[in-house]
Amino acid sequence: MMKYNTESKNADNIWFSGIMGVVVGDALGCPVQFRSRKEVREDPVTTMLGHGTYDMPAGTWTDDSSMTLALLASIRDKDGINLEDIMNRFVRWIRKGEYTPFGEAFDVGNGTMAAILRYMKGDDLNSCGGITERDNGNGSLMRILPACIYAYTNNLSDEDAVSLIHQVAGLTHNHIRGQIACGLYFFCVKSVLDKDGTLMERLQKGFDTGFNFYDGFLKNTSELSCYDRLRDMKKLSEIPESGIKSSGYVVDTIEAAVWSLVSTDSFKNCELKAVNLGDDSDTVGATAGGLAGLFYGYDGIPEEWLEVIQRREWIEELCK
Repeated sequence: MMKYNTESKNADNIWFSGIMGVVVGDALGCPVQFRSRKEVREDPVTTMLGHGTYDMPAGTWTDDSSMTLALLASIRDKDGINLEDIMNRFVRWIRKGEYTPFGEAFDVGNGTMAAILRYMKGDDLNSCGGITERDNGNGSLMRILPACIYAYTNNLSDEDAVSLIHQVAGLTHNHIRGQIACGLYFFCVKSVLDKDGTLMERLQKGFDTGFNFYDGFLKNTSELSCYDRLRDMKKLSEIPESGIKSSGYVVDTIEAAVWSLVSTDSFKNCELKAVNLGDDSDTVGATAGGLAGLFYGYDGIPEEWLEVIQRREWIEELCK
């Protein structure tokens, strides 16, 4: 299996580290998805497991990775962001099982499915994503990393990057609150790759930049206040586990993912902390895994986890 020097910040290394971080985090959390924190605490995840919630082999990834890989494949084939092509790939994922471990889509979120069905019925591309307050699940955040890396590696301005990321997020989740989460995630990606310092320092810089941007970008900043706990990384890291939620709500997911990042010191410890929160464990693991992969590098991901990832070679080919 090919290995990469993750100290170099060339484009290949960025894609490998980030995308494999998402897939590994997703697969690690898959067996305990929807289990309560109490249940997981009684039998915690310590390594890559099989069976569990969906009775799948070890290394099985879910909708988080499928949609991430569909977006990645679209960016690669179209040499950029093509919203119609992305949605067509989401349709093939649902209908034909493309971008899945075993040829069948599973674990599809309600908001995501509703948006794809609207598109399949002929609704306008820009009106398929849900727009109500109830449409703030984490289904856009979990798959947004390829768009963030694309914006970073192509040196887009912050305004152009956020506009693009909001469009990609809005394909399935078109409420501003969920779009803000994806935008803040972009600023974290940028700061992790751009800046020196500890992970906490880089994430603090990312959120400082992100909040400053949205203060000027939004006409009404009331939605931004939903993310106030992300303004101070040190305070966030000191919140006890009991104060962190790991539900499918987008605010809970990004908080739990970042909390796992700033309160640990390795990819392995970050991901174990994230998935052992239970509930929407695969998405918290995937969301944390993307940033952890970018910071710790491909070689920071435990090889014993990588070696059981389903269709690993195919995924790594997509990352080239």
